[in-house]
Amino acid sequence: MSAMLDEHPRYRSMMSADLELVVALELKNYEFPWTRGNFSDSLAAGYLCWIVECAGEFVGYSVVATGAGEAHLLNLSIAPTWQRRGLGRAMLDFVTERLRELQIDKIYLEVRLSNAIGRRLYARAGFRELGTRRGYYPAAQGREDALVMELPLRALPS
Repeated sequence: MSAMLDEHPRYRSMMSADLELVVALELKNYEFPWTRGNFSDSLAAGYLCWIVECAGEFVGYSVVATGAGEAHLLNLSIAPTWQRRGLGRAMLDFVTERLRELQIDKIYLEVRLSNAIGRRLYARAGFRELGTRRGYYPAAQGREDALVMELPLRALPS
């Protein structure tokens, strides 16, 4: 996978005071980024929004919607200078563990078909492919399809 982290990641709930840093990172990482309003609305809706810090530095975030025993990973992002160090996987593991504690049964996500690194991360974490959402993401030349993935978080009763 990746080299061991020099500093252990620290997780905390995202607050509105974090939005400037979150939006700045979103703009660095994505050609079609979420807006400040998307993040603000997620906080207001009570979505599970977390920040990860490492070596005293803000390095990433995640946003998860929950309901009816299911979760939807809406956004997970790590700063470019901190990528390829296992922080994406560490953040994903943190999220899935919190969801298990909340007795969430499954987590779903969409990932761009062109995002090979993200697809590999999710597959290695145990997500399985369910199907494709046609034209889900904006793209430079129209729209791009998304791969829908699912991870069972706990065994369902028989």
